[in-house]
Amino acid sequence: MHEIFVSMNNWFQTMGVQGLAINSCIESFFLVPPPDFLLIAMDLAKPEKALYYATVCTIASALGGVIGYLIGLFGGRPVFNFLFRKKRDKLDAVEKMYAEYGSFAVFFSAFTPIPYKVFTIASGILKMNFIKFFIASFLGRGARFFLVSLVLMFFGEAVKKYLELVILAVSIVIVIFCVIVYKKVKHHGRD
Repeated sequence: MHEIFVSMNNWFQTMGVQGLAINSCIESFFLVPPPDFLLIAMDLAKPEKALYYATVCTIASALGGVIGYLIGLFGGRPVFNFLFRKKRDKLDAVEKMYAEYGSFAVFFSAFTPIPYKVFTIASGILKMNFIKFFIASFLGRGARFFLVSLVLMFFGEAVKKYLELVILAVSIVIVIFCVIVYKKVKHHGRD
């Protein structure tokens, strides 16, 4: 499987920016390598274009998220079960997250290494409000790709090996922030 992902990544890389866009789009609803690898390589090769690459990734990924949403909306559980046949328990976990956190769950999956494609398809299956879904997807993917590009633009190759730790640290801060906001809103609602 690793060789297949490497071959796919190389194929996307040969197409340059178009490959980055295609990779970002497809990864939002199907099993292909995350666009981060290609984004990192392109950012390091041309740091002056890093923000452009992040923009391409964000837009393409959000549009791919829409495709995932539509797959879930019109294909429902049978499509989800086919795509993730070894991970059927994931939909139950996603449903629980949606019941409690809604668009925060989509934002979190869009930003973190959690498989975003699971959430795009599940959002359609669970008929999440499309506008909330799209905004959460766009902001989450944008935050992720712009963070990667900005860090590489300013710090270059030296920080590459710490990038996942940076994303994890920012994810933890976002989770803490969301929990605090959620508790305040819930507490305020009781008054």
